[in-house]
Amino acid sequence: MGEGLATRDPSERLESPKRWRTLPTVLTVVEVEKLLAAPNTDEPLAIRDRALIEFAYATGARVSELVGLKLQDVQFQDGLARVFGKGSKQRIVPVGRRALGAVALYAREIRPRLDRGNGRGILFLNARGTPLSRVGAWGVIKATARLAGITKRVTPHTLRHTFATHLLEGGADLRAVQEMLGHADLSTTQLYTHVDRDYLRSVHRNYHPRA
Repeated sequence: MGEGLATRDPSERLESPKRWRTLPTVLTVVEVEKLLAAPNTDEPLAIRDRALIEFAYATGARVSELVGLKLQDVQFQDGLARVFGKGSKQRIVPVGRRALGAVALYAREIRPRLDRGNGRGILFLNARGTPLSRVGAWGVIKATARLAGITKRVTPHTLRHTFATHLLEGGADLRAVQEMLGHADLSTTQLYTHVDRDYLRSVHRNYHPRA
């Protein structure tokens, strides 16, 4: 067509091959424990870092949801957090006791010291007392992973995928995980069912009578 030798494009009805949908790295339970133990909690900002990572792993929140979280959004009594996702959609996610404890310690002891009137009610603040940015949250998680000696690439999204994978490996219902992740479409959540082939093989080997 470009050279004027054909009047129409014979390839116009061909569909391009679909790309494989790949998932980021998932941490093991042992790696998560190393990551959470890495911050030196003698340092004020390390207490914030641990609270941030505990909350990210406990809830599967996106990085934008983490940095947008307000102090009033964490319901300590009920063990829940109100998270605002894509399109300002609100969802309620459970928060485990350890994450609640880490966030409560930070909110009680460290955040008041950081906030100099510019915190705007946001939970996670930086050293200057303003809301932690997306880049700041990435930096905290990457630096903590390095401190923990984890060689895998660890980002906020890694913790989100790890949250979902560990729930499903533990037997959680797919729809419940979909709700916690804030996925509009179940097919997005179903990606996690294909994550760990080695895990599926080990389950089959251990529990199938003729494996």
